[in-house]
Amino acid sequence: MKIALIDGYSTGRVLAEAVRRRGAPAVHVSSADGMPEYFTRGFDPGQYETCLTADAVMGDAGPPALAERLTALGVTRVVAGTESGVELADTLTHLMGLPGHRFETVAARRDKSAMARAVAAAGLAVPRGADFGDEREAGTWYAASGMTDVVVKPPRSAGSDNVWFCRTRAEVTWACARVLASRNLYAERNGAVLVQERLNGTEYYANSVSHDGLHRVAELWRYTKRTGSSGRPVYDYELPVPVGDAQGDLVRRFVPHVLDALGIVSGAAHTEVMVTARGPVLIESGARPGGATLPWVVEKYCGVSQTALLADTLVDPDALRRFDESDGSAAGPAELRNVALINHVDAPVRSLAWEHRLRGLPTLTALSHGAHPDRRLPVTVDLLSSPGYAYLAGTPEEVARDYRELRGWEEGGLYTG
Repeated sequence: MKIALIDGYSTGRVLAEAVRRRGAPAVHVSSADGMPEYFTRGFDPGQYETCLTADAVMGDAGPPALAERLTALGVTRVVAGTESGVELADTLTHLMGLPGHRFETVAARRDKSAMARAVAAAGLAVPRGADFGDEREAGTWYAASGMTDVVVKPPRSAGSDNVWFCRTRAEVTWACARVLASRNLYAERNGAVLVQERLNGTEYYANSVSHDGLHRVAELWRYTKRTGSSGRPVYDYELPVPVGDAQGDLVRRFVPHVLDALGIVSGAAHTEVMVTARGPVLIESGARPGGATLPWVVEKYCGVSQTALLADTLVDPDALRRFDESDGSAAGPAELRNVALINHVDAPVRSLAWEHRLRGLPTLTALSHGAHPDRRLPVTVDLLSSPGYAYLAGTPEEVARDYRELRGWEEGGLYTG
């Protein structure tokens, strides 16, 4: 057993370590040169037996040359570590004849417009919307749609990259022009822009693992987001949702049907769902592990993490059949809260003394950030400009107290003061 991770960044870094602990060596493949530092920070090539760059191996021969190289190295599974690796991972599993996803639906697993069409064709709820190559056409469509609140975003990005909430034709036209004139998070030019209705309800994400068409939700979390001063979504915090929660169980039943519609057969997925007055509605799904997480914290307080279940399943597929989703409801603190850090002052980071301040919070369990002394830290306007995240664990009252304390410090310029 040898596993190749395509773009083993974000949670993919921890996955490499997890499979090695289970006795499976790993090979790393970078899908492209020049990945943004947001992803590559913390990447440790020492976790891998071999590190390759796709373009250098493929040359003019394309993916078949890379598939041949991985086969020669003894690779028996190929998985995406983060969103940028999804298409290449699916292409390689197809060429190598390894467990993976349905190749004919690969586009629907990366392009959110194709994704919505595929899921709607399966009879599942998706937001009303359309994609455009021209901002004026998008504005005209919006004006005739009868909708008021819409979301404008790139079809092939992730996080909250260039996501805009709009309420007027002028705002839609402006936001679409901005998306079309820019590159996405993975340095790809945005050839189209997606305009969708803005859903109202409670937002969840499900981190799942699948093998041979069997799907299990390892983690279910409920989002709380706020709208930033720029009119874009800013992550606030998220809470795990136990089995037995009425709304959560609606999502647990909905997600496997989404995975089937997208051709997800063997691998991980991160699926975002809004529970609305009309029931669960898909926001989007990524055929890779969920990001911005510390699996050891999730395992300690919730019993299981997606990373651990995926590593177990890669090494022993029967592990997924033995897994009971109620295992994710292990006794833990009364509340575990994953809090996104929010910076309010655009300025250089003077020092990391603020770390000591955060670690003094009684409920602080873990802290992850990418701030560096003397580097400018932008105002947080989306997920990518957040300095990092922190886990708080304790009683609801204790967690709420420390959360308020943290937010108050941030208002005073915690990270740059």
